[in-house]
Amino acid sequence: MEYASFLRRHIEQVVSLTDEEFALLLPYYKPLTVAKKQLLIESGDMVQAEFLVVQGCLKAFMHDEDGRQHIIQFAIENWWISDYPAYAKQSSGDMCVQALEPCFVLELSAADKETVCNLVPKMYIFHGRKAFSGYVALQRRVLSMMKSSPKEKYELLLQQYPALFQRVSKTMIAHYLGVSRETLSRLERK
Repeated sequence: MEYASFLRRHIEQVVSLTDEEFALLLPYYKPLTVAKKQLLIESGDMVQAEFLVVQGCLKAFMHDEDGRQHIIQFAIENWWISDYPAYAKQSSGDMCVQALEPCFVLELSAADKETVCNLVPKMYIFHGRKAFSGYVALQRRVLSMMKSSPKEKYELLLQQYPALFQRVSKTMIAHYLGVSRETLSRLERK
């Protein structure tokens, strides 16, 4: 798969690069083909990388004490995914990251991210803005979970990411919204 032009477009949505700068960065983004249902991160793993989705759909999730699955994040093309609390500390994590379809991702280790930023300092801006955007999205999700009714959460997700409903099972959407599958069915009928 041709991923270099994808990566360059992705980066240049935030910062512009010269051909020389991009050539320095490219080798640090490791291409990976991921089979459907394959785990990129398992609970208890040392988390040393994050992943940029070039093609496909993944989920980050955890199980509670009762074995219920809680989906923290979906990631489709142009999105980053990892177990970020563990990635930030370079420690073992509590979450899993799994492919929901055949995927092609670019892996960036924490060490390589630091190297990339040192080689091309404007990459600090790129990664900072990506992290900030992710933080904003997470905060919006938390606020929505706290103050919105199941119907409002469903409608917001449908409005923001309609394509997700074509790629992800209803059960997974229910896990992500924190509602039962039956509740989700009722919301869809309304």
